[in-house]
Amino acid sequence: MEREKFHLSDEELLMASDGELSPRSAKNVQSHLAACRSCRARMRVIEETIADFVDASQAAFDSRLPLAAGPRALLQAQMAAIAATHPSRRLRWTTWSPWVLAAACLAIICVSVSLIPRGGRSPRHAVVVIPRSNLTPGAVVLVSKEQVCTGEHANNRPVPVSTRRRVFQAYGIPDADARSYEVDYLITPALGGSDDIHNLWPQSYSASAWNAHVKDQLEEQLRGMVCSGDLDLTTAQREISRDWIAAYKKYLHGTTQR
Repeated sequence: MEREKFHLSDEELLMASDGELSPRSAKNVQSHLAACRSCRARMRVIEETIADFVDASQAAFDSRLPLAAGPRALLQAQMAAIAATHPSRRLRWTTWSPWVLAAACLAIICVSVSLIPRGGRSPRHAVVVIPRSNLTPGAVVLVSKEQVCTGEHANNRPVPVSTRRRVFQAYGIPDADARSYEVDYLITPALGGSDDIHNLWPQSYSASAWNAHVKDQLEEQLRGMVCSGDLDLTTAQREISRDWIAAYKKYLHGTTQR
């Protein structure tokens, strides 16, 4: 019983996963997860279970949707059946077919529109995504400045496909083209960032301003300042996780907005 006091409860983990904690509680949970391997493992199991449930529900929903080609195929089958059964009616059918085809096209358009996500945006249209504090507050591992600066310069580790899907799902773009986004670390591993899902979010490669390549410049700048003694490691982690765009403007003295 004594040891259980040092671990998060299942309720806390579930609320943290759903983003239902207050900012202060969420920060405390993230600090604990960064230091507690056992709780991180339990959190991973909970999130994977939720992700599997969402995938299964989505698959069940998708299976009920009609294919966009359905109305057209049905019309073609009906036309073929009428032509085969009543050859004498072919001329009359040809006379009315433009109206029937127009109705079929309208049906196809309605089905296609119904498959577009709410908001009218194609699911593969790249958008600028800002990290949400309830989904991506940032997470770190326990490292010192010396470990950050004397160790190998850690590049962002590849994110597993299953985790990428969960990140896209959480941000409401489950059908996003993965080639248009980098599932990025809010706090880069080069500054002690963790590979926890709460430190990941989808960042566009192609945005004209504040894209993944711009953030890379900030990460290099902050690490250099930490290692030269011009900036405290904790401060660098806090500022890049709180608002990386503001941090870019502050430490690189410029803006890339157009």
